[in-house]
Amino acid sequence: MSISSLGYVGFEVSDTTAWKAFAEDFLGLMPAGGSGDQMRYRLDARAWRIAVEPGEKDDISFAGFEVDTYEAFDALKADLRARGIAFEEADAALRDARGVRDLIRLTDPAGLSIEIYVGATEVTDSPFVSPAGVTSFLTGDQGVGHIVLAASNVDEVRAFYADVLGFRLSDTIGMQLGPDTSVLLEFYHCNPRHHTLALANMPAPKRLHHFMLEMATLDDVGYAMDRIKPCGVQQTMTLGKHSNDKMVSFYVRTPSGFEVEVGCEGIPVHDDVWRVTHHEVTSMWGHKHVG
Repeated sequence: MSISSLGYVGFEVSDTTAWKAFAEDFLGLMPAGGSGDQMRYRLDARAWRIAVEPGEKDDISFAGFEVDTYEAFDALKADLRARGIAFEEADAALRDARGVRDLIRLTDPAGLSIEIYVGATEVTDSPFVSPAGVTSFLTGDQGVGHIVLAASNVDEVRAFYADVLGFRLSDTIGMQLGPDTSVLLEFYHCNPRHHTLALANMPAPKRLHHFMLEMATLDDVGYAMDRIKPCGVQQTMTLGKHSNDKMVSFYVRTPSGFEVEVGCEGIPVHDDVWRVTHHEVTSMWGHKHVG
């Protein structure tokens, strides 16, 4: 009865023109059309993975979580009803817009719109071709990548994702914000990706701290670094290797102010042998702040 992956993500942005250049020229996402003013992008054989729509929020607007089977979808709805958690059955128009066979909508305790679906559309007759030459992104059963959310009511948010949606704790990191200030980062998985979701116990101007896209090779990451200056992108952290998921990555600021992590070589989590650990540093090396 648990979520299998982060299937898609939607962002509400104030500058769609800047986002189009950022998504296509820098990240190398493939345009996939859209509905109205919405722009959608592909990372793989799925009809779309990332949606960008105009608005003033400049933040994550919705997260779409996939379940593998209709039986799992029905079981999850039954569990939500048993827990007294309200959700809305999507109408045909929304199902068609998302390109899925069935879908429900609900809201997490911090106000983020959550969509849970089954039966996503694949377009295997039209191969993924990156406009920036990215060979491929690591998706498949690991989904889009990961999102890191800030929440001041982290206990409620944790209970929703872990107890209700079935996310499992991978590990934690104590991140120092200053000499006498630290914040606990919690990392959760729902498939072999080390974390699909991370929670930061702190208030923040935006709900989304960053999202991550995992490229197929270190060369893809290196080529992306070479595109930073020509694309006029602001780098926020240097190349580094994280202490927990061993991801080799760098960070840049999106046109909306939150960040994106571009990386590769993250380690998988296998529940039968995995042991939860704690780390006191976010990175083994690198990941130094820029500017």
